[in-house]
Amino acid sequence: MHEYSVVQALMQQCEEHADANTATKIHKVVVKIGVMSGIEPHLLEVAFNTFKRNTICHDAEFIMQLQPLVIQCNHCHKSSELKAIHYCCQQCSSTNVTVTDGEEMYLMSLEME
Repeated sequence: MHEYSVVQALMQQCEEHADANTATKIHKVVVKIGVMSGIEPHLLEVAFNTFKRNTICHDAEFIMQLQPLVIQCNHCHKSSELKAIHYCCQQCSSTNVTVTDGEEMYLMSLEME
């Protein structure tokens, strides 16, 4: 389960941000997870709750924002948020598209003291 290694990297980022801001506690961790990121949200949450013990995040609330797949059409230049994984422009039906969001996981914000 690669979610454990993802959470370990996330915890390291949290520690680095806390150190840079002289924070002693993190209250909330907000991440954005793309539907095509390869991350299973439930497993990520389980891993976070397992690894947060004995860290600066030990009482932190973990909030996941799920990001749908977003494409940009290279033909008509319209942007579309896809409901299904079908790489086709919803405006002109072109398959000449570029994925612009929904394939990554980002640390969006931290609430610290």
